[in-house]
Amino acid sequence: MIARRRVLAAGAAGSAALTLAACGAGGTGGGGTDPTDTEANADKTITLWIMQGTNAKTDEYVEALKTAFTEQTGATLDVQVQPWDGAHDKFVTAMSGGTGPDVAEVGTTWTPEFADAGGLSDLTAEIEEAGLKDSLVQGLVESGTLDGKLYGMPWYAGVRSILGNKEKLEAAGVAEQPQSWDDLLTMITALKESDPDSIPFPVAGASSFSMLPFVWGAGGDIATEEGGEWTATINSPESVEGLTWYTDLALKHDASTAAASTWLETDSLAAFLQGDVGTFITGSWVPATIEQDNPEMFEKLVAYTIPAKDSPVAKSFLGGSHLCRFEESQEPELAFELIKLMATGEFATRWATETNFFPGDQAALDEVVASGDELTQVFAQQMSEGGTSVPVTPAWGKIEGKKTITTLLTEVLGGTPAQEAADAAAEEMDQIFQS
Repeated sequence: MIARRRVLAAGAAGSAALTLAACGAGGTGGGGTDPTDTEANADKTITLWIMQGTNAKTDEYVEALKTAFTEQTGATLDVQVQPWDGAHDKFVTAMSGGTGPDVAEVGTTWTPEFADAGGLSDLTAEIEEAGLKDSLVQGLVESGTLDGKLYGMPWYAGVRSILGNKEKLEAAGVAEQPQSWDDLLTMITALKESDPDSIPFPVAGASSFSMLPFVWGAGGDIATEEGGEWTATINSPESVEGLTWYTDLALKHDASTAAASTWLETDSLAAFLQGDVGTFITGSWVPATIEQDNPEMFEKLVAYTIPAKDSPVAKSFLGGSHLCRFEESQEPELAFELIKLMATGEFATRWATETNFFPGDQAALDEVVASGDELTQVFAQQMSEGGTSVPVTPAWGKIEGKKTITTLLTEVLGGTPAQEAADAAAEEMDQIFQS
């Protein structure tokens, strides 16, 4: 019996559409499996897809996970590591052809799209029955929820805050946490005056996620939902205020450099490591990279939350991955048992520690933060108090594919009035929302 039928666009660029027919909740078979009956499960195999490159110790983690899963359930775990490149289309093909795994790591911005297409199972009831509902990091719950149903179990996440060169900041006399935009501008101005040859705060034109905290920090938003319909609000007065304040750092306050108008976050990091940057916005996973690649610079690091207009913590995009069960899994109970094993307790903490991301389970997050340094604690504060999602709608993948928000940012940095550029972006977004 077909539970629902959806059309899923193949690829972010909008290639040929596929029709996906998914079976009813819990898959086509395997109902009633006892995930703790090790003898009965001895001849069963669960397949897991996880993505390549996130964890340098993936092989060690996988072997430990396979052993623990077999000990706990009796079943065999087949782990297949997939490259991020081309992963979206591989998921689409697998779902439409019924050739996917039982469980997969799914990027947070893909989960609503795949859920809407009918390819992922609703995990809401099982998460509640397992007593996990209130223990999950809410920003990741939000991005994994569609129409009130949770399709993605929070696994891990990263968030952006500000990293700075403590020596430069102390020399400028501004090493304290900014409590507002005014404080941040004071910090940036002091850095420029203290070290005129440095870049106090690069405005990276190819990094929309560095810009969005200022849109949110002004009380604006990307889009809003009402009655199941999404409408762009990136051109609202509040959103344009935040966009303008951020880009004015480059256009009016000489905080950045012309070259940064095309920079990625990695370009800001490279300039920082060369000693050319005072402060910059970057991800919670970056300090560990700096410690490994440049121990001397790591000793100079200090972190700050990105402030909102009038408070010390703005919303910041909470990106990462969910663990999702494919709708056609033949062993839904065993698949969920694997999800629980990976997303909570020892394995959640281990993955977070090895990848320098934060776990999606609050208890595991608390453990990571308690054992972490001051840098970790700052990023954790940004995550717990301000971690948020982009619009949770299947249309968001198309908006990402068209680079609507990034284009908006680069156009303003190129001289287009902020309201004009935001109006054009909103028009493009609304066309996608309504298509």
